[in-house]
Amino acid sequence: MELPFNDDAQLTKCMRIRVQSLQQKNAKPQEGEMLLRANQFVYRLDFSKQKLKFLWWKVHLKTPGKVTITGTSQHWTPDLTNLMTRQLLEPSAVFSKKDAKDPVECNEADAQEFGERIAELAKIRKVMYFVFTFSDGTDPSAIKCSIGLRG
Repeated sequence: MELPFNDDAQLTKCMRIRVQSLQQKNAKPQEGEMLLRANQFVYRLDFSKQKLKFLWWKVHLKTPGKVTITGTSQHWTPDLTNLMTRQLLEPSAVFSKKDAKDPVECNEADAQEFGERIAELAKIRKVMYFVFTFSDGTDPSAIKCSIGLRG
């Protein structure tokens, strides 16, 4: 089965409000709190089955650039709990494209390990959240991303 990563605009907006709130109050984040930067967006995967095996990544970048996909190890809801850096999974999956005609490249070992961790976490979750970091000229409008899993 192929599961698409879906942009969670509402959660991204909520996390950006946290950043604005801290700036307006001239306050510092909690120790270890990760604040969403302008080039970061929250995406989610919804699992219809719980026992899955990772098969492949399918990442299409329309423009040259780089996207780093970082998973979160816990459920979090920004209105109740802030995202802490210790909740971020290692390794991240990094996908890049040097030229418009080039294929998308990645570190196969990191992408494989990350995909397997996603499948493992799916055993106990119905939803998983990710932070997509866009750089080197790409943005959310340029990506279509999914993961292949066998149930």
